[in-house]
Amino acid sequence: MKVFIVYCHPSKNSFTYEVKEAFIKGLESAGHSYEISDLYADGFNPVMSEKEYIREGFYNLDSPVSEDVLFEQKKINEADAIAFIYPDFWTSSPAMLEGWFQRVWTYGFAYGDKTSMKCLEKALFLITMGGSLKDNVRRDQLEAMKTVMVGDRIRNRAKTCEVYAFDEMTRGYGNDANRDKNAGKYLRKVFEIAKNL
Repeated sequence: MKVFIVYCHPSKNSFTYEVKEAFIKGLESAGHSYEISDLYADGFNPVMSEKEYIREGFYNLDSPVSEDVLFEQKKINEADAIAFIYPDFWTSSPAMLEGWFQRVWTYGFAYGDKTSMKCLEKALFLITMGGSLKDNVRRDQLEAMKTVMVGDRIRNRAKTCEVYAFDEMTRGYGNDANRDKNAGKYLRKVFEIAKNL
């Protein structure tokens, strides 16, 4: 299986980076292939231009799609599955990933009467969180994220969709020992998720 990884974190000094590395190791151990878009490292532009807005807002297929967006769309259509790896920033993905969806999910590709985006076999979301899912508010926030990511952005664009949240990973706040304990457990799980894809 070929997996397109959309990775979104500004720092290698993060648990999210470790999740990405464990996921890749799991894919490699099972003989899966992958391609990655590291949105921060690649310098992806998340800002929709006025020209792009006019194309999308007026459903104008005659207006061209920019090369960087076409490149991302090509990666999607060459993959069997897509995996999004990112941190929870204030009950959402980082602005960079929000902008990726806004620019890449174009009219005629991801939505409209006739679309060119393939239906993927699987979509995965691997989300790192500082807070604890033992708290009702965090569970509610995760459900809200699922509504946005799975219900709206993936919807019928993949045959199956799985969401994994790796919580209690904040630094400080008396959580360092808990963070260290969770890290190993979570990274093993990520490896197995990728291996058994």
